[in-house]
Amino acid sequence: MTTSPRLSAIVLAAGKGTRMKSQLPKVLHPLCGQALVEYPVAAAFEAGAAQVVVVTSGQPELTEALEARYGKERISVVVQEPPRGTGDAVRVGLDAVVHPRTLILYGDTPLLRAQDLSGLLGALEAPGCELSLLTATPESPLGYGRVLRDAQGAVTEVREQRDLKTEAEHATREVNAGMYAATTETLRAAVAALEPNNAQGEYYLTDVVASIARSARVTAVLGDADALVGVNDRADLGRAEDLLYARHRDAHRRAGVTIHGDARIDTGVSIEADAEIGPGVALRGKTRIGAGARVDVGSVLVDADIGAGANIKPYCVITQSRVGERAELGPFAHLRPESDIEAEAHIGNFVETKKTRVRRGAKANHLAYLGDADVGERANIGAGTIICNYDGFVKRRTIIGEGAFIGSDSQLIAPVSIGKNAYVATGTTVTEDVAEDALAIGRVRQVSKPGYAKKLREKLAEAKKRT
Repeated sequence: MTTSPRLSAIVLAAGKGTRMKSQLPKVLHPLCGQALVEYPVAAAFEAGAAQVVVVTSGQPELTEALEARYGKERISVVVQEPPRGTGDAVRVGLDAVVHPRTLILYGDTPLLRAQDLSGLLGALEAPGCELSLLTATPESPLGYGRVLRDAQGAVTEVREQRDLKTEAEHATREVNAGMYAATTETLRAAVAALEPNNAQGEYYLTDVVASIARSARVTAVLGDADALVGVNDRADLGRAEDLLYARHRDAHRRAGVTIHGDARIDTGVSIEADAEIGPGVALRGKTRIGAGARVDVGSVLVDADIGAGANIKPYCVITQSRVGERAELGPFAHLRPESDIEAEAHIGNFVETKKTRVRRGAKANHLAYLGDADVGERANIGAGTIICNYDGFVKRRTIIGEGAFIGSDSQLIAPVSIGKNAYVATGTTVTEDVAEDALAIGRVRQVSKPGYAKKLREKLAEAKKRT
């Protein structure tokens, strides 16, 4: 939906969140790769809001996070102090609203989507409608405010469960989800007329429904029951996480991706058609999976870019790195940040890279550490090879040329350069550059003593007796 110059949104995020038992504000708790509050804010923008006003209780970290994410020109952060209920929070938010229509949302409802809001906005366009509210019919309405109607079916008020009076009211299954769309001036007048008719001295937003219904049309829009899911504690957070991950899996499946089991795919992840994601996989941050790529069991990818047709075998960890087309990794490979594995390269089991470029067709198939390096095309890195890139103070680069062969159990002491098609013999410690086509060999000379093994065993056995 395109942005409307006629629509603002207020997101209520001033709750202290004490049940989270955390120093972090509740609405900043992460869920599937984003803060809780980002979900209703994103839904508002996607539904067409040109301005989002977030009402907080003054946490500076919340203001900083929102302004950094969306920019001050798109989002306004205002403070409700002291907290005096949802109606008062809307009053504070309305002071910053500049458009003739207003959405009201909550910062702890991560399952809300733009499609849930489009119905609210559509209803508000009907002649005579000044307020629309999102409703749902969950299996159990216990704990929710009920939507009450007159004999003609018109909405008359929202009544909280503790205030229900008749059996018919208790039997009502349509509940208030807490999201509204209203004409701004009507909302201002209704909020200004609220009174704190309760022991807590708070102004309840639900009271505006009855107030507006007395002189204008109020429309209830039946939505998805998931939109009701709010987060008050970490148990709620876990339930919302499960629902959101399931939603992500199904969305990717419908887009042509095969996803097995319980893969956990963050909100910002993109996956192209014909990719395959194994059970237990975690795709986090801004990870991108190319067409036809496979990410197998238990792998964890964070801000990774995986090329088309790449094969990520079980239990690999890839962080802020790139894997080229048809490359192969793992099992149990670890790409640390700024690794670039080019097309058709192989990184095998228990190989770790960091800030390293492995060029097209190069291989490091077993038990190696490649740090701060550039590995040339078709080079081969033997098992047990270590690039010694850090001297305790400075990290230095190693260059391995095209087609070079590094024998098993070699140590390359950076900074060092291995030339094109050079050969480093097994067990060599390289401390100087190796020229193109040269052989480097550096081993301690082997000494063999015939028959000495028996004498050595006897000597060691005798020593053990004396201990």
